[in-house]
Amino acid sequence: MTKPSQKPNIVWISLEDTSPRFGCYGDSLARTPNIDKLANEGRTYKNAFSTSGVCAPSRSAIITGMYQTSIGTHHMRTEHTNEYTPEMPTPYYAVPPAYVKTFTEYLRAEGYFCTNNFKTDYQFESPLTAWDEDGMDAHWRHREPGQPFFSVFNPMLTHESGMWGDMVRKHIYNEEETDRPLITDPDEVELPPYLPDTSKTRKALAKHYDNLAEVDEYVGKILDQLEEDGLADNTIVFLWSDHGEGLPRAKRWPYDAGIRVPLIVRWPGVIEKGKVSEQLVSMIDLGPTILSVAGVKSPYHFQGQSFLGEQSKQRNYVFATRDRHDQAYDKVRAVRDNQFKYIRNYYPEKPYLLWTSFSHQHPAFQELWRLKLAGQLEQEQELLMQNQRPPEELYDCKADPYEMNNLADDPHYQKELERLRSELDSWCRDYDKWGDVSEEQMVKSMWPDGVQPKTAEPIFIPINSEKPGMEPSYSNTFQEPTAIMLHSATEGASIAYTTEEGQDPHWKLYTGPIIVNQADVVIRAKAVRIGYQDSNEVKGVFTVR
Repeated sequence: MTKPSQKPNIVWISLEDTSPRFGCYGDSLARTPNIDKLANEGRTYKNAFSTSGVCAPSRSAIITGMYQTSIGTHHMRTEHTNEYTPEMPTPYYAVPPAYVKTFTEYLRAEGYFCTNNFKTDYQFESPLTAWDEDGMDAHWRHREPGQPFFSVFNPMLTHESGMWGDMVRKHIYNEEETDRPLITDPDEVELPPYLPDTSKTRKALAKHYDNLAEVDEYVGKILDQLEEDGLADNTIVFLWSDHGEGLPRAKRWPYDAGIRVPLIVRWPGVIEKGKVSEQLVSMIDLGPTILSVAGVKSPYHFQGQSFLGEQSKQRNYVFATRDRHDQAYDKVRAVRDNQFKYIRNYYPEKPYLLWTSFSHQHPAFQELWRLKLAGQLEQEQELLMQNQRPPEELYDCKADPYEMNNLADDPHYQKELERLRSELDSWCRDYDKWGDVSEEQMVKSMWPDGVQPKTAEPIFIPINSEKPGMEPSYSNTFQEPTAIMLHSATEGASIAYTTEEGQDPHWKLYTGPIIVNQADVVIRAKAVRIGYQDSNEVKGVFTVR
C-alpha cells in the first residue's frame, strides 16, 4: 500500500459527448450507480459548460487554460486533409503563443506524476513534456512510492458514434463484445421536442443510455482501484464531459444540449458530501482549479479561473464558440449567465444544417431529413431545418430549457439582450484573436510556406568552478560535481530529458540544471513546443572522477 503524500492526489474521469443524464441529476432512466455514489460523496455542479459543443476545441481549452479562439485551436479537425474539400489549409497543428503550455507541465514541475489514459485530441500533438505516461496503460500505479499524482482516464464509449454503431468499441476496445443487446427501453426515453419522435431516434438515444451504463462500470473500477491502493481519502476525483450529448442541435452547437455538461467533484474532508452547487463553471476553469487545489499558482496568461481552492473565484458568465466543423465553415458566438443565453450568428444567411458528413450517420439526422422530405415535420422539429438564421438569439434557459423561444425581438427583454451583447463584445475583444482571421491566413502565420516549424535541439552547458557556463559541451570529464544546464534556442521551448537507455524511456521535464556527481552519466534530451515538430534527440556524455 502506498503511503499518501502530503499534497492531494487528483483523478480526472473525462467522458465524451455527455449531458447530465445521470441519476444524481434527476434522470430516473439512467443506470449510473457508481457516478451517483460519487456525487453523494461530493458536490454536483448543475451549471457547468464547455467552451465548444465539440471535443477537440473544447479539450484544447481545457489542457491549456486558454480559449480556443485565442490560440488558433477553434476549427474542428485540422490534422488531416478531407478528400472532398482538399482546398482547405489542412493538415496542420495549431501553434499557440510561445508561453502556452499544457497545465500539466506546471504540475510536473512541482513533483506530480502526471498520466493520461489515453485520449488527447487537442488540435496539436500532445507534447512529450505534458505527461509522465500517455497511453492505454498510463496509470498512477507506475509512479515512485509516495509521489503525488494527477491521473486522467478517458472512457470513450459515449461518443456520438455509439448511437449508430460500434466505431469506438471496434477500434479501441476491440477485445470487448461488440454485438450487445439493447437494454434501455426506447419507449421510455425522453426526446427533446425539436427531434422527430420515431422508433429510430428513440433507439439511438436508448443506446446512449446503455453506453452511459457501461461507462459507469468503468468509473466504478477506477474508484475501486483508489480504495484498493488506500488512496481514496487523499485523492480529489473530478468527473466531467468534454461537451454535451451527441444529438442534433446539441453536439457542435452552443445550445445547452451541446455545452452543458456534468461535473462532480469528490474531495474527502474538504467538500461536504451530497451537496449541489448552482455555481457557474466553464470547462476552461478545470486547469486553473487543478493547480489551485495542488497549491500551485496559475500563470497570469490563463483565461480560465479556479472554482475550488485558495485561488477560487465566482464567475458571472460562460462563453462558447462554433467555427469550422470538418468540411463546413461557420462562426457562432454565445454567452450565458445563470438564466439567459445570447447567441450571435455571424452567417444569418446560412441554413443551420451545413454539410458535416460525419454527423449525417446519426439516425436522428436521417429521420429529420426523411420527415422533412415527406413534409411531416412538426413545428418544433423545423428549428434545425431552417434555411436562414436570426442574427441574434436570446433564450430564458430556466423557463425554456430546450431554447426554442427566441426572445431577441421581444421588447420586454431588451435590457437582457443589450447586457449580454455587451458582455460578448468584451469577450470577443479580449479572446477572439483568430475569429476574424481566415483559417488560411492563420495557418500561413503558424506554418510559414506550409512547413511545420521545428524546435531547435537542446544544447548542454556545464557549470563548475572551472566552467562558468560560457559555452556548450556534449562530452567532457570533470574533477568535481558539475551542473549541466539544458537550453533550446526556440522561444517557449520545453525540454524533456532522460538518463535511461532503450526505445521507450521515462522522459522527465527539465526544470533546472542536472547535477552530475558520478562517473559516466549519459543525458538524452529533446526540445518541444506546442504545434512544432520535436527537435532531434541529442546526447551528452559526462564523467566526474
